[in-house]
Amino acid sequence: MSVIESIVEQVEHLPLERQREVLNFAEFLQHKEKSNGEQPRRTLRGMWKGVDISAEDIDEARREMWGNFPREDF
Repeated sequence: MSVIESIVEQVEHLPLERQREVLNFAEFLQHKEKSNGEQPRRTLRGMWKGVDISAEDIDEARREMWGNFPREDF
């Protein structure tokens, strides 16, 4: 008996919802196999292209985030 035949035999005895889970997992494995090494990872530099953040912007964000630290009401 081949591996595929064994898988089919096992899956036939599962409830429909579990059969769908097996299908989803097989699709996930297939997608993972296709993307393994074929597509190079993209850098995050592209996300920041055209964005200009100044030191003043960073300082303002820090003041907003840490303005109430440490709080006395603990």
